[in-house]
Amino acid sequence: MSYKAIYAYPWDLAEEGVASVAEQFRGLGLDTVTVAGSYHAGKFLRPHGKRGKVYFPQDGTVYFRPTASRYGAIKPVGNSMLGEVDVIDELTHVEGIATNVWLVLLHNTRLGMAHPEATVRNAFGDRYIYNLCPSASEARAYAVGLAADVTHGYAVSGVSLETPGFMPFAHGYHHEFAMLRQNRWLTSQLGLCFCEHCLRGAKSAGIEAARLSAQIAGEVNAYLDSDVEFPDDMAEAFWMADTRSDGELKAFLDWRCGVVTSLLAEIRAAVRPGATVAVIPSVARPTAGAWYEGSDLKAVVATAGILEVCLYERGVERIRSDIFDIKRRLKGAGRIRGILRPGHPDLDSKDALVAATSALAAEGIDEVAFYNYGHLRAANIRWIEDALMAMKHMAMKD
Repeated sequence: MSYKAIYAYPWDLAEEGVASVAEQFRGLGLDTVTVAGSYHAGKFLRPHGKRGKVYFPQDGTVYFRPTASRYGAIKPVGNSMLGEVDVIDELTHVEGIATNVWLVLLHNTRLGMAHPEATVRNAFGDRYIYNLCPSASEARAYAVGLAADVTHGYAVSGVSLETPGFMPFAHGYHHEFAMLRQNRWLTSQLGLCFCEHCLRGAKSAGIEAARLSAQIAGEVNAYLDSDVEFPDDMAEAFWMADTRSDGELKAFLDWRCGVVTSLLAEIRAAVRPGATVAVIPSVARPTAGAWYEGSDLKAVVATAGILEVCLYERGVERIRSDIFDIKRRLKGAGRIRGILRPGHPDLDSKDALVAATSALAAEGIDEVAFYNYGHLRAANIRWIEDALMAMKHMAMKD
């Protein structure tokens, strides 16, 4: 199937009218709306917002009507706008455009606060309430239920799954703050989960995760007690050396990838037959760093079928480099979709966006999405028509 999509939030579509916005999208050459079905908190500047320019979505809610029986102890919370409008249902009844649902799975502070026992816990015992742990059975049941619920309950073409794994230390919570320079070594150590579910699962795989947790706590303590500041390049080298020279750490990181892959397999099995499952493997850049979050790219695409990668890079050469590396890792397995941002800070001219879509087409990638309707100026949105036309011409040349 064709996938020329635009990411969108339900509140933006509801405000402007689903049918009206869908007609605009079709006029640009788009055939799919990838609409948020579950989402976290935010503070969003909306250049063409009609009812205000700054929007604060309700944290950790879903934008479809959930069926409680599909879930275990952790159940989704419906967004209050469902009392007035069901945007996803409306979209599925619009002719000429498919509805793909974007699900933020385990990044959910509302549910993490309600179920701290199912959240990530660092080597010091601190809970990261913004990240449900993919090792926790209750969190896994929630993620599986979410994808099954929306695909069985709505006539959607598929789902795009974000945050199926272990989130990095940064990018999680409101007003993150530290009067200490962050570096790759420190944040990587602090981002590792040693909750009871991870300790038990790793132990069953022959990994002494409890010993590893104590070791990491000791090393981080020593660093925080010192007056040393790791330069960025050295911190990167120190962390990479740890992942290679510490056999227990390497085994633990590999085991985490197995946890996420198995969760995706459960989701794929539960999703309505015929609905596509795409995985957004990482919140970090470049895509190759997804392994830290538990996303083994080749295993992910073999399990789900589609890798939907955030090509959030400044300029086409960096995008081409990321695509080259992704294809090198997949070795021909599965399908690749690219997500582009037609504006600051990535592709801030029409020519840059056209060059990016042409680069995707030249690499045989014909599925693309643009992020995000509500964030973009109207002028930037109009670039999409030329970008898709260039992609089509490039494909015809081949």
